[in-house]
Amino acid sequence: MPNVYRGEETGGSAVGKARFAIVVSRFNESITSRLLEGAVQTLTAAGVADQRIDVAWVPGAFEIPTVVNQLADSGRYAAILCLGAVIRGETSHDQHINRAVSVSLSEIGVHYGLPVLFGILTCNTLEQAIARSGGSTATTGKDVPESRLGNKGIDCAMAALEMVNLMSKLTK
Repeated sequence: MPNVYRGEETGGSAVGKARFAIVVSRFNESITSRLLEGAVQTLTAAGVADQRIDVAWVPGAFEIPTVVNQLADSGRYAAILCLGAVIRGETSHDQHINRAVSVSLSEIGVHYGLPVLFGILTCNTLEQAIARSGGSTATTGKDVPESRLGNKGIDCAMAALEMVNLMSKLTK
């Protein structure tokens, strides 16, 4: 039987002294503030003390990777959550932002061996963004019957907790 490693969504014992950073975009703040609220509530409900959560506000989604890189370089964090909302407009601007941000965040996470969670909404309409920043936990995965949208900030925080737990199990 192979060795199987899996993180716990609650974060398990790895959460106790872990420090989390959240980088959140001020652009579309009516959406992103709801994502932030869901993420913070999820982390604190899992036992992360308020003083172990640092929140950095940036002007827009494009600026998120720059701040994430600096936070990752500090070595202070067990995970960094990235929250934003890029909503399609009349041009292809959103596609360029989404691509640049997603690739940069992925590279930062791999470079530092650090969970960098992508909680940036990439929606076609404001209505879609509102539906994904609501109050309740989403049912994740398209393969789940009767899935609902919920709050992707909550999903991002749950993934962060799971990854911190998993990474603690894989540590050298």
